[in-house]
Amino acid sequence: MLNINILRSLVTRLLPGFLLILFIQLNVFAQLPMMRSDTAKPERPVYPPDSLGRRTPRGTIDGFIKASYQNDYRKAALYIRRDPALKKKQNTIRQAKALQAMLEVNGRIYPYSWISNEPEGKLDDNLGPNLDRIGAVTIDNDSYDLILESVQDKEGNPVWLFSTQTIERIPLNADDIETSTFISDVSPAFLQNSKWGGVPVSHWIATILLLIGSYLITLGLARLVIFLIPKIYRKAGEEPYIGVIKAFALPAQLYLAIWFFMSFSREAGISLVVRQQFSNVTLIVGVVAIMLLIWQLLDVIGRVTEQRMKRYRNQSAVSAILFLRRALKIALIIIGVIIILDTLGFDVTTGIAALGIGGIALALGTQKTVENFVGSVTIIADQPVRVGDFCKIGDITGTIERIGMRATQVRTNDRTIVTVPNGELSSLKIENYAYRERFWFHPTFSLRVETTPDQIRQLIQDLRNVLLAHPRVNPDPARVRFIEVGLSGVKIEVFAYIDTADMNVFLEIQEELLLKMMDVITGSGTSFVISSQTVSLAQ
Repeated sequence: MLNINILRSLVTRLLPGFLLILFIQLNVFAQLPMMRSDTAKPERPVYPPDSLGRRTPRGTIDGFIKASYQNDYRKAALYIRRDPALKKKQNTIRQAKALQAMLEVNGRIYPYSWISNEPEGKLDDNLGPNLDRIGAVTIDNDSYDLILESVQDKEGNPVWLFSTQTIERIPLNADDIETSTFISDVSPAFLQNSKWGGVPVSHWIATILLLIGSYLITLGLARLVIFLIPKIYRKAGEEPYIGVIKAFALPAQLYLAIWFFMSFSREAGISLVVRQQFSNVTLIVGVVAIMLLIWQLLDVIGRVTEQRMKRYRNQSAVSAILFLRRALKIALIIIGVIIILDTLGFDVTTGIAALGIGGIALALGTQKTVENFVGSVTIIADQPVRVGDFCKIGDITGTIERIGMRATQVRTNDRTIVTVPNGELSSLKIENYAYRERFWFHPTFSLRVETTPDQIRQLIQDLRNVLLAHPRVNPDPARVRFIEVGLSGVKIEVFAYIDTADMNVFLEIQEELLLKMMDVITGSGTSFVISSQTVSLAQ
Protein backbone atom coordinates (compact mmCIF):
# COMPACT_ATOMS: atom_id res chain seq x y z
CA MET A 1 0.00 0.00 0.00
CA LEU A 2 2.98 2.32 0.44
CA ASN A 3 3.67 2.25 -3.30
CA ILE A 4 0.05 3.07 -4.04
CA ASN A 5 0.09 6.03 -1.67
CA ILE A 6 3.32 7.32 -3.19
CA LEU A 7 1.84 7.00 -6.69
CA ARG A 8 -1.29 8.84 -5.67
CA SER A 9 0.76 11.58 -4.01
CA LEU A 10 2.95 12.04 -7.09
CA VAL A 11 0.00 12.22 -9.45
CA THR A 12 -1.91 14.59 -7.20
CA ARG A 13 0.99 16.97 -6.58
CA LEU A 14 3.04 16.93 -9.76
CA LEU A 15 0.48 16.65 -12.55
CA PRO A 16 -1.57 19.78 -11.79
CA GLY A 17 1.66 21.74 -11.31
CA PHE A 18 3.01 20.49 -14.62
CA LEU A 19 -0.15 21.55 -16.43
CA LEU A 20 -0.05 24.96 -14.74
CA ILE A 21 3.59 25.51 -15.77
CA LEU A 22 2.79 24.40 -19.34
CA PHE A 23 -0.15 26.81 -19.51
CA ILE A 24 1.98 29.70 -18.21
CA GLN A 25 4.74 28.96 -20.70
CA LEU A 26 2.29 28.88 -23.61
CA ASN A 27 0.94 32.26 -22.56
CA VAL A 28 4.46 33.67 -22.29
CA PHE A 29 5.40 32.34 -25.73
CA ALA A 30 2.20 33.74 -27.16
CA GLN A 31 3.02 37.20 -25.87
CA LEU A 32 6.65 37.26 -27.00
CA PRO A 33 6.02 38.70 -30.49
CA MET A 34 3.90 41.51 -29.00
CA MET A 35 6.45 42.60 -26.39
CA ARG A 36 7.92 46.03 -26.87
CA SER A 37 10.29 46.78 -24.00
CA ASP A 38 13.61 48.48 -23.57
CA THR A 39 15.26 45.19 -22.59
CA ALA A 40 14.25 43.42 -25.83
CA LYS A 41 17.16 41.95 -27.76
CA PRO A 42 18.11 43.78 -30.96
CA GLU A 43 17.25 42.14 -34.23
CA ARG A 44 19.92 39.88 -35.71
CA PRO A 45 21.81 41.59 -38.56
CA VAL A 46 21.24 40.21 -42.04
CA TYR A 47 24.38 39.74 -44.13
CA PRO A 48 24.54 39.37 -47.90
CA PRO A 49 25.28 35.79 -49.01
CA ASP A 50 28.86 34.76 -49.59
CA SER A 51 29.55 33.08 -52.93
CA LEU A 52 31.59 30.40 -51.13
CA GLY A 53 29.12 29.86 -48.29
CA ARG A 54 31.54 31.03 -45.61
CA ARG A 55 29.05 33.10 -43.58
CA THR A 56 28.62 30.21 -41.09
CA PRO A 57 30.99 27.53 -39.72
CA ARG A 58 28.87 24.77 -41.27
CA GLY A 59 29.00 26.43 -44.67
CA THR A 60 32.79 26.78 -44.45
CA ILE A 61 33.51 23.14 -43.60
CA ASP A 62 31.02 21.89 -46.18
CA GLY A 63 32.45 24.14 -48.90
CA PHE A 64 36.05 23.16 -48.12
CA ILE A 65 35.29 19.44 -48.19
CA LYS A 66 33.44 19.68 -51.51
CA ALA A 67 36.11 21.85 -53.14
CA SER A 68 39.08 19.77 -51.95
CA TYR A 69 37.54 16.43 -52.93
CA GLN A 70 36.81 17.83 -56.39
CA ASN A 71 40.54 18.62 -56.59
CA ASP A 72 39.73 22.35 -56.84
CA TYR A 73 42.45 23.36 -54.40
CA ARG A 74 42.51 26.95 -55.60
CA LYS A 75 38.92 27.27 -54.36
CA ALA A 76 39.66 25.22 -51.24
CA ALA A 77 42.48 27.65 -50.38
CA LEU A 78 39.91 30.42 -50.00
CA TYR A 79 38.64 28.71 -46.84
CA ILE A 80 42.05 29.13 -45.13
CA ARG A 81 42.94 32.33 -43.33
CA ARG A 82 45.98 34.18 -44.52
CA ASP A 83 48.41 35.19 -41.81
CA PRO A 84 49.10 38.94 -42.18
CA ALA A 85 52.62 38.44 -40.82
CA LEU A 86 53.56 36.03 -43.62
CA LYS A 87 52.07 38.14 -46.42
CA LYS A 88 52.93 36.50 -49.75
CA LYS A 89 55.06 33.72 -48.31
CA GLN A 90 51.99 31.67 -47.29
CA ASN A 91 51.03 29.00 -49.84
CA THR A 92 47.35 28.43 -49.06
CA ILE A 93 46.90 25.98 -51.95
CA ARG A 94 49.57 23.73 -50.54
CA GLN A 95 48.05 24.08 -47.09
CA ALA A 96 44.63 23.08 -48.47
CA LYS A 97 46.09 19.90 -49.97
CA ALA A 98 47.86 19.04 -46.72
CA LEU A 99 44.74 19.72 -44.66
CA GLN A 100 42.63 17.50 -46.91
CA ALA A 101 45.16 14.67 -46.70
CA MET A 102 45.36 14.95 -42.92
CA LEU A 103 41.57 15.03 -42.52
CA GLU A 104 41.23 11.98 -44.72
CA VAL A 105 43.64 9.87 -42.70
CA ASN A 106 43.57 11.18 -39.12
CA GLY A 107 40.75 13.71 -39.02
CA ARG A 108 37.35 13.68 -37.35
CA ILE A 109 34.75 16.26 -38.35
CA TYR A 110 31.69 16.74 -36.16
CA PRO A 111 28.31 15.89 -37.68
CA TYR A 112 26.88 18.88 -39.51
CA SER A 113 24.06 19.22 -36.99
CA TRP A 114 26.68 19.85 -34.26
CA ILE A 115 28.35 22.62 -36.26
CA SER A 116 26.75 26.04 -35.98
CA ASN A 117 24.85 27.34 -38.98
CA GLU A 118 24.66 30.91 -37.64
CA PRO A 119 26.95 33.83 -38.55
CA GLU A 120 27.78 34.28 -34.86
CA GLY A 121 28.84 30.64 -34.45
CA LYS A 122 28.47 28.87 -31.13
CA LEU A 123 28.55 31.25 -28.18
CA ASP A 124 28.60 28.59 -25.45
CA ASP A 125 31.72 26.59 -26.39
CA ASN A 126 34.15 28.55 -24.13
CA LEU A 127 36.32 29.47 -27.12
CA GLY A 128 35.48 33.12 -27.47
CA PRO A 129 33.07 34.94 -29.78
CA ASN A 130 35.08 34.50 -32.98
CA LEU A 131 36.22 30.87 -32.66
CA ASP A 132 34.40 27.58 -33.24
CA ARG A 133 35.56 24.00 -32.78
CA ILE A 134 34.47 21.75 -35.68
CA GLY A 135 36.46 18.56 -35.09
CA ALA A 136 39.89 17.18 -34.27
CA VAL A 137 42.97 15.83 -36.05
CA THR A 138 45.71 13.49 -34.81
CA ILE A 139 49.31 14.44 -35.61
CA ASP A 140 52.21 12.36 -34.26
CA ASN A 141 49.86 10.63 -31.79
CA ASP A 142 48.70 13.99 -30.41
CA SER A 143 45.14 15.20 -30.91
CA TYR A 144 44.49 18.83 -31.84
CA ASP A 145 41.25 20.73 -32.23
CA LEU A 146 40.20 21.98 -35.64
CA ILE A 147 39.30 25.63 -35.13
CA LEU A 148 37.47 28.02 -37.42
CA GLU A 149 37.91 31.76 -36.95
CA SER A 150 35.51 34.55 -37.88
CA VAL A 151 37.12 37.43 -39.80
CA GLN A 152 35.78 40.29 -41.89
CA ASP A 153 35.87 40.40 -45.65
CA LYS A 154 36.45 43.55 -47.72
CA GLU A 155 32.87 44.71 -47.18
CA GLY A 156 33.11 44.20 -43.41
CA ASN A 157 30.90 41.12 -43.34
CA PRO A 158 31.90 38.05 -41.30
CA VAL A 159 33.38 34.97 -42.98
CA TRP A 160 34.62 31.81 -41.25
CA LEU A 161 38.04 30.41 -42.17
CA PHE A 162 40.39 27.76 -40.83
CA SER A 163 42.38 29.52 -38.12
CA THR A 164 46.08 30.17 -38.29
CA GLN A 165 46.82 28.00 -35.25
CA THR A 166 45.09 25.05 -36.94
CA ILE A 167 46.95 25.41 -40.22
CA GLU A 168 50.33 25.82 -38.48
CA ARG A 169 50.03 22.31 -36.99
CA ILE A 170 49.39 20.62 -40.37
CA PRO A 171 52.53 19.25 -42.12
CA LEU A 172 52.80 21.10 -45.44
CA ASN A 173 54.16 18.19 -47.47
CA ALA A 174 51.00 16.26 -48.32
CA ASP A 175 53.05 13.63 -50.17
CA ASP A 176 54.65 12.58 -46.88
CA ILE A 177 51.28 11.83 -45.29
CA GLU A 178 50.43 8.14 -45.48
CA THR A 179 47.19 7.96 -47.51
CA SER A 180 47.13 4.23 -48.12
CA THR A 181 44.04 2.65 -46.57
CA PHE A 182 42.49 -0.77 -46.43
CA ILE A 183 39.83 0.24 -48.96
CA SER A 184 42.38 1.52 -51.46
CA ASP A 185 44.52 -1.60 -51.07
CA VAL A 186 41.78 -4.19 -51.61
CA SER A 187 39.52 -2.37 -54.09
CA PRO A 188 39.84 -3.05 -57.84
CA ALA A 189 41.40 -0.30 -59.88
CA PHE A 190 38.24 0.48 -61.86
CA LEU A 191 36.28 1.07 -58.64
CA GLN A 192 39.00 3.36 -57.35
CA ASN A 193 39.21 5.33 -60.61
CA SER A 194 35.41 5.64 -60.98
CA LYS A 195 34.15 8.45 -58.79
CA TRP A 196 30.76 9.63 -57.63
CA GLY A 197 30.51 12.95 -55.82
CA GLY A 198 34.29 13.26 -55.93
CA VAL A 199 34.73 9.98 -54.03
CA PRO A 200 35.74 6.58 -55.49
CA VAL A 201 32.78 4.23 -55.97
CA SER A 202 34.58 1.64 -53.86
CA HIS A 203 34.08 3.81 -50.77
CA TRP A 204 30.30 3.96 -51.29
CA ILE A 205 30.11 0.19 -51.79
CA ALA A 206 32.29 -0.40 -48.74
CA THR A 207 30.04 1.88 -46.68
CA ILE A 208 26.94 -0.17 -47.55
CA LEU A 209 28.77 -3.42 -46.77
CA LEU A 210 29.99 -2.03 -43.45
CA LEU A 211 26.44 -1.01 -42.50
CA ILE A 212 25.13 -4.50 -43.24
CA GLY A 213 28.08 -6.16 -41.53
CA SER A 214 27.80 -4.00 -38.41
CA TYR A 215 24.11 -4.81 -38.09
CA LEU A 216 24.70 -8.56 -38.52
CA ILE A 217 27.51 -8.53 -35.94
CA THR A 218 25.35 -6.75 -33.35
CA LEU A 219 22.42 -9.03 -34.18
CA GLY A 220 24.55 -12.08 -33.43
CA LEU A 221 25.93 -10.52 -30.25
CA ALA A 222 22.45 -9.58 -29.03
CA ARG A 223 21.08 -13.09 -29.55
CA LEU A 224 24.13 -14.60 -27.88
CA VAL A 225 23.75 -12.34 -24.83
CA ILE A 226 20.00 -13.04 -24.57
CA PHE A 227 20.77 -16.77 -24.73
CA LEU A 228 23.55 -16.65 -22.13
CA ILE A 229 21.94 -14.38 -19.51
CA PRO A 230 19.28 -16.94 -18.40
CA LYS A 231 22.03 -19.56 -18.17
CA ILE A 232 24.05 -17.39 -15.82
CA TYR A 233 21.18 -15.78 -13.89
CA ARG A 234 18.19 -18.08 -13.39
CA LYS A 235 15.65 -15.37 -12.65
CA ALA A 236 16.41 -13.64 -15.96
CA GLY A 237 13.79 -15.83 -17.65
CA GLU A 238 11.02 -14.49 -15.39
CA GLU A 239 9.10 -11.24 -15.36
CA PRO A 240 10.03 -8.45 -15.05
CA TYR A 241 13.65 -9.39 -15.85
CA ILE A 242 12.92 -10.94 -19.23
CA GLY A 243 10.91 -7.86 -20.20
CA VAL A 244 13.78 -5.53 -19.30
CA ILE A 245 16.26 -7.67 -21.24
CA LYS A 246 14.06 -7.67 -24.34
CA ALA A 247 13.54 -3.92 -23.98
CA PHE A 248 17.31 -3.37 -24.15
CA ALA A 249 17.87 -5.84 -26.99
CA LEU A 250 16.85 -3.84 -30.08
CA PRO A 251 17.99 -0.36 -28.91
CA ALA A 252 21.38 -1.73 -27.84
CA GLN A 253 21.65 -3.55 -31.14
CA LEU A 254 21.00 -0.36 -33.13
CA TYR A 255 23.36 1.70 -31.00
CA LEU A 256 26.19 -0.84 -31.21
CA ALA A 257 25.66 -1.21 -34.95
CA ILE A 258 26.19 2.54 -35.39
CA TRP A 259 29.25 2.46 -33.11
CA PHE A 260 30.76 -0.45 -35.04
CA PHE A 261 30.04 1.26 -38.35
CA MET A 262 31.71 4.51 -37.30
CA SER A 263 34.77 2.67 -35.96
CA PHE A 264 35.10 0.33 -38.94
CA SER A 265 34.61 3.13 -41.49
CA ARG A 266 37.36 5.21 -39.88
CA GLU A 267 39.77 2.27 -39.62
CA ALA A 268 39.01 1.07 -43.15
CA GLY A 269 39.76 4.50 -44.57
CA ILE A 270 36.29 5.44 -45.81
CA SER A 271 36.44 8.91 -47.33
CA LEU A 272 35.59 11.82 -45.07
CA VAL A 273 32.98 12.97 -47.59
CA VAL A 274 31.09 9.69 -47.22
CA ARG A 275 31.39 9.71 -43.45
CA GLN A 276 30.01 13.24 -43.30
CA GLN A 277 27.07 12.25 -45.49
CA PHE A 278 26.19 9.53 -42.99
CA SER A 279 26.95 11.58 -39.86
CA ASN A 280 23.40 12.86 -39.38
CA VAL A 281 22.00 9.39 -40.11
CA THR A 282 24.09 7.90 -37.33
CA LEU A 283 22.90 10.59 -34.91
CA ILE A 284 19.25 10.00 -35.84
CA VAL A 285 19.62 6.25 -35.40
CA GLY A 286 21.23 6.86 -32.00
CA VAL A 287 18.35 9.10 -30.95
CA VAL A 288 15.81 6.56 -32.19
CA ALA A 289 17.59 3.80 -30.25
CA ILE A 290 17.45 5.78 -27.00
CA MET A 291 13.80 6.74 -27.55
CA LEU A 292 12.92 3.14 -28.38
CA LEU A 293 14.62 1.97 -25.20
CA ILE A 294 12.65 4.44 -23.07
CA TRP A 295 9.43 3.49 -24.89
CA GLN A 296 9.89 -0.23 -24.22
CA LEU A 297 10.93 0.35 -20.62
CA LEU A 298 7.73 2.35 -20.11
CA ASP A 299 5.76 -0.63 -21.45
CA VAL A 300 7.57 -3.08 -19.18
CA ILE A 301 7.25 -0.94 -16.05
CA GLY A 302 3.63 -0.10 -16.81
CA ARG A 303 2.71 -3.73 -17.51
CA VAL A 304 4.35 -5.07 -14.35
CA THR A 305 2.90 -2.33 -12.14
CA GLU A 306 -0.54 -2.75 -13.70
CA GLN A 307 -0.53 -6.49 -13.03
CA ARG A 308 0.51 -5.90 -9.43
CA MET A 309 -2.24 -3.34 -8.88
CA LYS A 310 -4.79 -5.71 -10.40
CA ARG A 311 -3.76 -8.37 -7.88
CA TYR A 312 -4.47 -5.82 -5.15
CA ARG A 313 -7.75 -4.93 -6.93
CA ASN A 314 -6.74 -1.30 -6.98
CA GLN A 315 -8.49 -0.04 -10.11
CA SER A 316 -7.67 3.59 -9.38
CA ALA A 317 -3.94 2.87 -9.51
CA VAL A 318 -4.45 0.97 -12.78
CA SER A 319 -6.22 3.98 -14.29
CA ALA A 320 -3.45 6.31 -13.12
CA ILE A 321 -0.74 4.03 -14.55
CA LEU A 322 -2.46 3.81 -17.94
CA PHE A 323 -2.87 7.57 -18.09
CA LEU A 324 0.73 8.32 -17.05
CA ARG A 325 2.15 5.79 -19.50
CA ARG A 326 0.11 7.29 -22.34
CA ALA A 327 1.11 10.85 -21.40
CA LEU A 328 4.82 9.93 -21.14
CA LYS A 329 4.73 8.25 -24.54
CA ILE A 330 3.18 11.34 -26.12
CA ALA A 331 5.85 13.52 -24.49
CA LEU A 332 8.54 11.10 -25.69
CA ILE A 333 7.30 11.31 -29.29
CA ILE A 334 7.27 15.12 -29.16
CA ILE A 335 10.80 15.27 -27.71
CA GLY A 336 12.06 12.74 -30.27
CA VAL A 337 10.58 14.68 -33.20
CA ILE A 338 12.10 17.93 -31.91
CA ILE A 339 15.56 16.34 -31.55
CA ILE A 340 15.41 14.75 -35.01
CA LEU A 341 14.27 17.99 -36.64
CA ASP A 342 17.08 19.83 -34.89
CA THR A 343 19.54 17.20 -36.13
CA LEU A 344 18.32 17.68 -39.70
CA GLY A 345 18.96 21.41 -39.41
CA PHE A 346 15.47 22.79 -38.82
CA ASP A 347 15.06 25.76 -36.50
CA VAL A 348 13.07 24.11 -33.72
CA THR A 349 13.20 27.15 -31.41
CA THR A 350 11.10 29.09 -33.89
CA GLY A 351 8.69 26.18 -34.09
CA ILE A 352 8.37 25.96 -30.31
CA ALA A 353 7.70 29.70 -30.14
CA ALA A 354 5.11 29.28 -32.89
CA LEU A 355 3.37 26.70 -30.73
CA GLY A 356 3.01 29.35 -28.06
CA ILE A 357 1.70 31.89 -30.56
CA GLY A 358 -1.03 29.53 -31.66
CA GLY A 359 -1.66 28.29 -28.14
CA ILE A 360 -4.33 30.87 -27.31
CA ALA A 361 -6.16 30.38 -30.60
CA LEU A 362 -5.99 26.62 -30.20
CA ALA A 363 -7.22 26.84 -26.60
CA LEU A 364 -10.16 29.01 -27.66
CA GLY A 365 -11.04 26.68 -30.50
CA THR A 366 -10.74 23.53 -28.40
CA GLN A 367 -11.99 24.92 -25.10
CA LYS A 368 -14.26 21.96 -24.42
CA THR A 369 -11.54 19.47 -25.33
CA VAL A 370 -9.08 21.14 -22.96
CA GLU A 371 -11.76 21.27 -20.28
CA ASN A 372 -12.43 17.55 -20.66
CA PHE A 373 -8.71 16.76 -20.57
CA VAL A 374 -8.21 18.76 -17.38
CA GLY A 375 -11.31 17.05 -15.98
CA SER A 376 -9.81 13.63 -16.72
CA VAL A 377 -6.60 14.66 -14.94
CA THR A 378 -8.66 15.77 -11.94
CA ILE A 379 -10.63 12.52 -11.88
CA ILE A 380 -7.50 10.38 -12.02
CA ALA A 381 -5.69 12.51 -9.43
CA ASP A 382 -8.56 12.86 -6.91
CA GLN A 383 -10.16 9.48 -7.73
CA PRO A 384 -13.79 10.28 -6.89
CA VAL A 385 -14.74 7.28 -9.04
CA ARG A 386 -12.90 4.26 -10.38
CA VAL A 387 -13.61 1.68 -13.02
CA GLY A 388 -16.12 -0.80 -11.60
CA ASP A 389 -17.59 1.57 -8.99
CA PHE A 390 -21.36 1.75 -8.58
CA CYS A 391 -22.28 5.38 -8.07
CA LYS A 392 -24.77 8.17 -8.65
CA ILE A 393 -23.61 11.06 -10.83
CA GLY A 394 -26.18 13.82 -10.92
CA ASP A 395 -29.37 12.02 -11.91
CA ILE A 396 -27.49 9.03 -13.40
CA THR A 397 -27.06 5.84 -11.39
CA GLY A 398 -24.88 3.02 -12.67
CA THR A 399 -21.47 1.33 -12.83
CA ILE A 400 -18.34 3.07 -14.16
CA GLU A 401 -17.16 1.07 -17.18
CA ARG A 402 -14.44 3.29 -18.65
CA ILE A 403 -12.61 6.51 -17.76
CA GLY A 404 -11.15 7.95 -20.95
CA MET A 405 -9.18 11.06 -21.83
CA ARG A 406 -12.34 12.89 -22.95
CA ALA A 407 -15.34 11.22 -21.30
CA THR A 408 -16.43 8.57 -18.79
CA GLN A 409 -18.87 5.77 -19.68
CA VAL A 410 -21.51 4.67 -17.14
CA ARG A 411 -23.54 1.45 -17.43
CA THR A 412 -27.00 2.25 -16.01
CA ASN A 413 -29.42 -0.16 -14.31
CA ASP A 414 -31.36 -0.24 -17.60
CA ARG A 415 -28.15 -1.68 -19.15
CA THR A 416 -27.64 1.39 -21.32
CA ILE A 417 -24.38 3.33 -21.67
CA VAL A 418 -24.34 7.00 -20.68
CA THR A 419 -21.26 9.01 -21.73
CA VAL A 420 -20.46 11.93 -19.43
CA PRO A 421 -17.77 14.46 -20.53
CA ASN A 422 -15.02 14.58 -17.94
CA GLY A 423 -15.20 18.36 -17.71
CA GLU A 424 -18.84 18.10 -16.65
CA LEU A 425 -18.23 15.03 -14.48
CA SER A 426 -15.57 16.80 -12.40
CA SER A 427 -18.07 19.52 -11.45
CA LEU A 428 -21.05 17.26 -10.67
CA LYS A 429 -22.08 15.90 -7.28
CA ILE A 430 -20.95 12.26 -7.15
CA GLU A 431 -22.25 9.69 -4.68
CA ASN A 432 -20.00 6.66 -4.79
CA TYR A 433 -21.58 3.54 -3.33
CA ALA A 434 -18.43 1.45 -3.84
CA TYR A 435 -16.75 3.00 -0.79
CA ARG A 436 -19.64 1.96 1.50
CA GLU A 437 -18.43 -0.58 4.05
CA ARG A 438 -21.91 -1.16 5.63
CA PHE A 439 -25.59 -0.49 4.94
CA TRP A 440 -27.98 1.67 6.94
CA PHE A 441 -31.04 -0.19 8.25
CA HIS A 442 -33.56 2.53 9.12
CA PRO A 443 -37.28 1.52 9.07
CA THR A 444 -39.96 3.54 10.91
CA PHE A 445 -43.10 1.72 12.10
CA SER A 446 -46.41 3.64 12.45
CA LEU A 447 -48.75 1.94 14.95
CA ARG A 448 -52.31 2.63 15.97
CA VAL A 449 -52.99 5.45 18.43
CA GLU A 450 -54.72 2.98 20.74
CA THR A 451 -51.35 1.31 21.48
CA THR A 452 -50.75 1.47 25.25
CA PRO A 453 -47.48 2.64 26.90
CA ASP A 454 -46.86 -0.87 28.26
CA GLN A 455 -47.20 -2.29 24.75
CA ILE A 456 -44.76 0.33 23.42
CA ARG A 457 -42.20 -0.50 26.15
CA GLN A 458 -42.44 -4.21 25.38
CA LEU A 459 -42.26 -3.60 21.64
CA ILE A 460 -39.10 -1.51 21.97
CA GLN A 461 -37.42 -4.26 24.00
CA ASP A 462 -38.52 -7.05 21.66
CA LEU A 463 -37.46 -5.14 18.53
CA ARG A 464 -34.04 -4.38 20.08
CA ASN A 465 -33.64 -8.11 20.84
CA VAL A 466 -34.37 -8.91 17.17
CA LEU A 467 -31.60 -6.50 16.10
CA LEU A 468 -28.97 -7.70 18.58
CA ALA A 469 -29.72 -11.36 17.88
CA HIS A 470 -28.61 -11.08 14.26
CA PRO A 471 -24.84 -11.63 13.76
CA ARG A 472 -24.58 -9.10 10.91
CA VAL A 473 -26.13 -6.19 12.83
CA ASN A 474 -23.49 -3.84 14.20
CA PRO A 475 -24.25 -3.19 17.90
CA ASP A 476 -22.75 0.30 17.80
CA PRO A 477 -25.29 1.76 17.39
CA ALA A 478 -28.29 -0.56 17.28
CA ARG A 479 -31.21 1.32 18.80
CA VAL A 480 -35.00 1.32 18.79
CA ARG A 481 -36.74 4.49 19.97
CA PHE A 482 -40.26 5.80 20.45
CA ILE A 483 -40.07 9.11 18.54
CA GLU A 484 -43.56 10.48 17.90
CA VAL A 485 -47.23 10.29 18.82
CA GLY A 486 -49.93 12.16 16.94
CA LEU A 487 -52.97 11.98 14.77
CA SER A 488 -51.11 9.71 12.32
CA GLY A 489 -50.38 7.18 15.08
CA VAL A 490 -47.48 6.10 17.22
CA LYS A 491 -44.04 6.00 15.49
CA ILE A 492 -41.14 3.76 16.49
CA GLU A 493 -37.76 4.30 14.76
CA VAL A 494 -35.14 1.58 14.19
CA PHE A 495 -31.53 2.73 13.60
CA ALA A 496 -28.76 0.19 12.89
CA TYR A 497 -26.00 -0.73 10.42
CA ILE A 498 -25.62 -4.05 8.62
CA ASP A 499 -22.00 -5.22 8.35
CA THR A 500 -21.77 -6.02 4.64
CA ALA A 501 -20.73 -4.19 1.51
CA ASP A 502 -22.77 -6.45 -0.79
CA MET A 503 -26.17 -5.06 -1.78
CA ASN A 504 -27.67 -8.54 -2.29
CA VAL A 505 -26.60 -9.65 1.18
CA PHE A 506 -28.04 -6.47 2.70
CA LEU A 507 -31.40 -6.94 0.99
CA GLU A 508 -31.57 -10.50 2.26
CA ILE A 509 -30.79 -9.47 5.87
CA GLN A 510 -33.19 -6.51 5.67
CA GLU A 511 -35.98 -8.80 4.51
CA GLU A 512 -35.31 -11.23 7.35
CA LEU A 513 -35.29 -8.47 9.99
CA LEU A 514 -38.45 -6.80 8.71
CA LEU A 515 -40.39 -10.07 8.76
CA LYS A 516 -39.30 -10.83 12.31
CA MET A 517 -40.20 -7.32 13.44
CA MET A 518 -43.63 -7.60 11.83
CA ASP A 519 -44.17 -10.83 13.75
CA VAL A 520 -43.22 -9.07 16.99
CA ILE A 521 -45.61 -6.15 16.30
CA THR A 522 -48.58 -8.31 15.37
CA GLY A 523 -47.95 -10.53 18.41
CA SER A 524 -47.92 -7.60 20.82
CA GLY A 525 -51.66 -6.94 20.48
CA THR A 526 -51.38 -3.82 18.34
CA SER A 527 -51.25 -3.27 14.60
CA PHE A 528 -50.02 -0.88 11.93
CA VAL A 529 -51.84 2.32 11.10
CA ILE A 530 -54.16 2.03 8.12
CA SER A 531 -54.34 5.24 6.20
CA SER A 532 -57.94 6.42 5.99
CA GLN A 533 -59.83 9.59 5.26
CA THR A 534 -63.22 10.61 6.77
CA VAL A 535 -65.49 12.87 4.71
CA SER A 536 -68.30 14.70 6.57
CA LEU A 537 -71.21 16.02 4.57
CA ALA A 538 -73.41 18.78 6.01
CA GLN A 539 -76.41 20.60 4.59
